Amino acid sequence: MHDESRQSVATKNHAVVIAGGGPTGLMLAAELALARVDVAIVERRKSQALESTRAGGLHARTIEVLDQRGVADRFLSQGKVMQVAGFAMIRPLEISDFPIRHNYGLALTQNHIERILAEWVEELGVPFYRGREVTSFTQDENGVDVELSDGSSLRSKYLVGCDGGRSLIRKKAGIDFPGWEPSISYLIAECSMTEEPAAGVRHGEKGINAMGKMEDGTRVRLVLIEQDIKLGDKPTVAELRDALVAVYGTDFGVHDVMYLSRFTDAARQAASYRDRRVLLAGDAAHVHGPMGGQGLNLGVQDAVNLGWKLAQVVRGTAPQTLLDTYQTERHPIGARVLKITMAQAALMRGDDRTKALHEKMSELLKMDEPRKQYAAMMSALDIHYDFGEGHPLLGRAMPDLDLATESGPRRVFSLLHDARPALLNLGAPGALDIAPWADRVRRVDARYTGGWALPVLGAVPAPIAVLIRPDGHVAWVGDGTDKGLREALTTWFGPPQ
Repeated sequence: MHDESRQSVATKNHAVVIAGGGPTGLMLAAELALARVDVAIVERRKSQALESTRAGGLHARTIEVLDQRGVADRFLSQGKVMQVAGFAMIRPLEISDFPIRHNYGLALTQNHIERILAEWVEELGVPFYRGREVTSFTQDENGVDVELSDGSSLRSKYLVGCDGGRSLIRKKAGIDFPGWEPSISYLIAECSMTEEPAAGVRHGEKGINAMGKMEDGTRVRLVLIEQDIKLGDKPTVAELRDALVAVYGTDFGVHDVMYLSRFTDAARQAASYRDRRVLLAGDAAHVHGPMGGQGLNLGVQDAVNLGWKLAQVVRGTAPQTLLDTYQTERHPIGARVLKITMAQAALMRGDDRTKALHEKMSELLKMDEPRKQYAAMMSALDIHYDFGEGHPLLGRAMPDLDLATESGPRRVFSLLHDARPALLNLGAPGALDIAPWADRVRRVDARYTGGWALPVLGAVPAPIAVLIRPDGHVAWVGDGTDKGLREALTTWFGPPQ
């Protein structure tokens, strides 16, 4: 483990400093390291261990982006493959009939997700400044001076705040965080009980309470609605007992509380994801209720969108304006997730009118087309960046096709393992000349004889060639000519050499 905790770090230089070593910060660090960028993580925890398992799980698109980097199996081997996409706890929305390789989700708690990510990041040689926090920073035309809690400092070209919903980076940058105040607060706990817990879900007028035994078979994990909205994430055991009595009529003899926190359904989003050389990703850029398991997945996908763009800017192959596309592409996705989680929170209330609406939504989602639309939305499989008019693939995630190449069979995702873009030519070998970008874009001549299909859209016309960005989204589609190819290469990967 490359840990800078015990070393003097007075004014040490890095190309990029990431504040926060949770899932978003770890994924971003991996992306930058794969692109050979000098990146370091500042993390307040002395180890990657979490106080609790926390809720967790990976949606299908997150599994895809991990597969694009060749590490999906590390997660799949540790979790349980299952249908996890759901809306307001209305039965799991099946994606098993979607035309993708990973047509499922993964049940895996956050402590395991973080551990696996951290092991990968350490293999990539990324240094961690553990047991410290960023306390302040100043930026100029050439970089950012970052002050740490131990009195040391770092200098970087860019600083990325992946430091959670209360992000100091966002606050110090002066970025507004507008949104909606909480309508409800919950307690979440991991503890022991002398009485047998009331396992399962219990509906109340304000929403859903739940408890159940954890993997060890002895401790209990529970989520409880508080009768009055309370703020702050440091509730007391007395408040936990009161909440249990209010919902269940007993506190079950709760004791040995290993973890206790509070969360709300507040929904806020940074007005901008960037202020010059300071950027935001994950919860630092958006907070919302946990309904639907969107948060961790959204942050990881932020990182995959930002990483390759930031790497190119740092290395000087693309102009700083490329970073504007991070805001253009990801801010609308974050805004949509806020609305999705607010809608679910409203639907999970237990009054008669909401129950009636929930019933009707359940009927709707039994129908095939609505089920597909909502399942794709919850799994982030329907994301479509607007690159203008063109082929249905344009702006969407590239399918993981099984290709035939001169060097043998290859999967599309294997072309992206090193976080480099790829031009996939399915026409005459050598037909497309990208020599001026050869140092940045891999060209692959291949054959594919199967059908082309996308989630929700279904079958689409077979292209002759596709330009695939490092995040897996299609930046250009060829029809047998190179029309628009040079423009797309310049837009996304810088001017020709």
